[in-house]
Amino acid sequence: MKKAIFPSAIAGMAILVLSSCGGNSQPGAGAGPGAAQPPASYQVFTVSPQSATLNNDYPATLQGEQNIEIRPKVDGFVDKIYIDEGSVVKKGQLLFRLSAPQYQQDVNNSAAAISSAEADVSVAQLAVNKAKPLVEKDIISHYELESAEYTLASRKAALAQARATLNTAKVNLGYTAITSPVNGVVGTIPFKIGSLVSSTNTQPLTTVSNIGKVYAYFSLNEKQLLEFSRTVKGSTLNQKLANTPPVILILSDGTTYPEKGRVETIAGLIDTETGSASFRATFPNPVGLLRSGSSANVRIPQQVKDGILIPQRSAYELQGKHFVYVLGANDIVKSVEIEIMDLTAGQFYVVTSGLKNGDKIVYDGTSSLKDSAKIKPEAMDAGKVYQDINK
Repeated sequence: MKKAIFPSAIAGMAILVLSSCGGNSQPGAGAGPGAAQPPASYQVFTVSPQSATLNNDYPATLQGEQNIEIRPKVDGFVDKIYIDEGSVVKKGQLLFRLSAPQYQQDVNNSAAAISSAEADVSVAQLAVNKAKPLVEKDIISHYELESAEYTLASRKAALAQARATLNTAKVNLGYTAITSPVNGVVGTIPFKIGSLVSSTNTQPLTTVSNIGKVYAYFSLNEKQLLEFSRTVKGSTLNQKLANTPPVILILSDGTTYPEKGRVETIAGLIDTETGSASFRATFPNPVGLLRSGSSANVRIPQQVKDGILIPQRSAYELQGKHFVYVLGANDIVKSVEIEIMDLTAGQFYVVTSGLKNGDKIVYDGTSSLKDSAKIKPEAMDAGKVYQDINK
């Protein structure tokens, strides 16, 4: 005879089975490792028109407005030096004096020759004065008067020549005092007192640089020259130069020179060896901070108005191309190729194609995102994104 199974026994067995299976009555406890993960959060900003200044820096060499070599015109020994290296001098200021006694002797000899010539003129004049009344009285022939007059003319010519010789001697003596032809700054002085110098010396006595204005010489290659021609307004070279914005000089220590300059000339030919064209910018130099021979960088600013700018951290590079992640429908990002300018506005790229105003860009996620990934976008204020443009 079989025993009947009571309902209470059945309930106990059910509890035992559930306990052995690890049952849990709390909600959601059944989600295992294979369940779908929620999308990650990324900051997203909206592209908006921006204006910025792009800086083109070009290595430059500085030269004074005038760099004049001071050379002796006559031979002599350096007797006195009135200036020192680096001195600021004025036009006409005495720089050197040479010892050359032969030129003083030439002056003395020429002065004596003039005295002798003047005496000869006086004697010849007396002869003419004596002959005139005798000719009028037919005591002597007219020929003798003409002869006396010719002698007087010859003596006067000799006197004029003696005076010219004296002037030449005085000029040569004056060359022993060497003065500055311009206002400027004195360069090195290789010759010391007692040195024998002449006009044939390869080295000058010194150099005086007029640095009231300073020229900065720099070059642009063919590509840069073409871009310069396209971006600067004007149908002629002079118009383009007039429309070129003021340029900035970056000194060798990285500081910015306080005075702005202007690009004044562009070479008409491209150097076939370097493939570049030479430019010259002029900077005022009121306190003499700039010196000839110095090096610096000329910075030419280029204005971008209402352009598409994105932070460099929002883009990534792959095989020489640049990409950004654009937020699309259903919060899915898409990798989009962009083209950018060679110049940057600080830490921002200037996009020339691939994006448009209003596109939503992932601010920083290029290292972890993949194409067609779904994200949880967090809107980022555009003012915060673009606050560091040109810094």
